[in-house]
Amino acid sequence: MTDDRLNPLVTYGLLAAWALHDAEELATGPRWLRENVPVLRERFPQVPERVWRVMEAVDQREFTAAVGVMAAVVGSAAVAGHRSGGRSGFYQGALDGFGLHGLVHLAQAAAVRGYTPGSVTSPLIVVPFTLWARGRLRRAGVLRPARARDAALGLALAAGATAVSHLIARRVTA
Repeated sequence: MTDDRLNPLVTYGLLAAWALHDAEELATGPRWLRENVPVLRERFPQVPERVWRVMEAVDQREFTAAVGVMAAVVGSAAVAGHRSGGRSGFYQGALDGFGLHGLVHLAQAAAVRGYTPGSVTSPLIVVPFTLWARGRLRRAGVLRPARARDAALGLALAAGATAVSHLIARRVTA
């Protein structure tokens, strides 16, 4: 049951904002990795070699398939949010994870002192949408209290969903 006070853009907007953000990542991700991992490997020698090998192994087909898997996750969260009038913990966790992952993109760009895939749409779409949607949920009286533990969990779930998406994509495209 949806809450009449909550505009569907708050819930389905998560999928739309995510799609715009991931369009940037799709357009730039694999090529950026190919061109930049050698430089990053030298600049950040403390990162385990295994991480660099995994990053280098991601090709356009795998990346595209992983985005498709993630679309199903984000779409499911948006539907759950809409059906619950924004109350769904799955939706709110996905929304928080989305916003926090946008901050991670900004931190990555700062760390490399330049562009990283996702760093353009993060300050223009990801973070503003998340703040707007959380404000709308708050005004509707359905936003769960923000706690550090929930933020860490949201970020961990976003990272986990990304890892699972790539694992599935790797199997599908192998």
